[in-house]
Amino acid sequence: MADIPTKDWDGIFNSDNPFIRHAFLLALEESACVGEGTGWQPLHLLLFDNERPVAAMPLYAKMHSYGEFVFDWGWAQAYARHELDYYPKLVSAVPFSPVTGPRIGVATGTDAVEAFRCLLGAVRKLADGGAYSSWHLLFPDRGGIQVVEESKEGSELLHREAVQFHWFNRNYNSFEDFLAGLRSSRRKNLKRERRKVSEQGVRVQRKTGAQISDEEWLGFYHCYINTYRKRSGHDGYLNLDFFDRLRDCLADNLMLAVASKGDEIVASSLFMYDSTSLYGRYWGALEDVSCLHFETCFYQGIEFCIEHGLQQFDPGTQGEHKLMRGFEPLRTVSCHWIADARFRSAIEDFLKLEHQDLENYQRQAEDFLPYRKDGL
Repeated sequence: MADIPTKDWDGIFNSDNPFIRHAFLLALEESACVGEGTGWQPLHLLLFDNERPVAAMPLYAKMHSYGEFVFDWGWAQAYARHELDYYPKLVSAVPFSPVTGPRIGVATGTDAVEAFRCLLGAVRKLADGGAYSSWHLLFPDRGGIQVVEESKEGSELLHREAVQFHWFNRNYNSFEDFLAGLRSSRRKNLKRERRKVSEQGVRVQRKTGAQISDEEWLGFYHCYINTYRKRSGHDGYLNLDFFDRLRDCLADNLMLAVASKGDEIVASSLFMYDSTSLYGRYWGALEDVSCLHFETCFYQGIEFCIEHGLQQFDPGTQGEHKLMRGFEPLRTVSCHWIADARFRSAIEDFLKLEHQDLENYQRQAEDFLPYRKDGL
């Protein structure tokens, strides 16, 4: 990213989504969270019309599938069984961030379909001769999907869907207004969970941008790595240098929920936001407090959206427990180009079966939503 002028990249994407911003992707590289030795080698694409940059796409050479959240380990195993290499592969994504957003940036006045054709041609040229097994476009927004579908080359891509759970702001005036739309049993349960946190002597505060103190910032990081160590035995994908850079360059997109007992921080949840959406990203705790995860990661985020008029809250991937707390099942899409025609056919058959299962899963998930249907 350091080789690409900020004004060129951000001007092409023309989006306030923080994850596609030049500053975010540069922070990942300069903090060494991606780059040499990480399995994420940046190969970002920039398309020029004469000397004017007119399109861009994030691109990484991957030596594994960690940090993508579109799970293709089974595909890699199938390659290995046939003594073929699935890695390295090419991925257009935001590392460690399963957030739907812009992936194909096109400057105003440029034909988006033609630009995508050129970008995909560059990807295929990189893969010529077996250098890369495949290319994967992860979590593109509707505009990106539309460009893919309108291009002739897009027919070569396989589409894969998944389900996340998002909360939608239906013009609520307050958290109580949101609760009023829930069934009585669920409403009581949410109130009980929030009350339980305060009964354990924990206070939660929300801080944005410059309001976040150095002590609170460092406290968040200690919570983050402590939770990662407990779950996986390592410190997580992201280091303190990355978070410090994020605080320096994207402070206006940060919200931190800080949970304290007295003067001691016991948990924190770091969110990012833009003009329409809140994104719950990084959570950690130093102490096990009942219901604190729900309060810090979900309810504080919902309140923030209502107060700031944000329309959507993406709290992160997976977790059916979000359903009963008002988060609704939402489809996400990824697109995949497989160089080997034999594997392309096999993966296409697999995706057809997976799609049927996904349809059933979403219907079942919707049955658990807590919203009132009968006025009770």
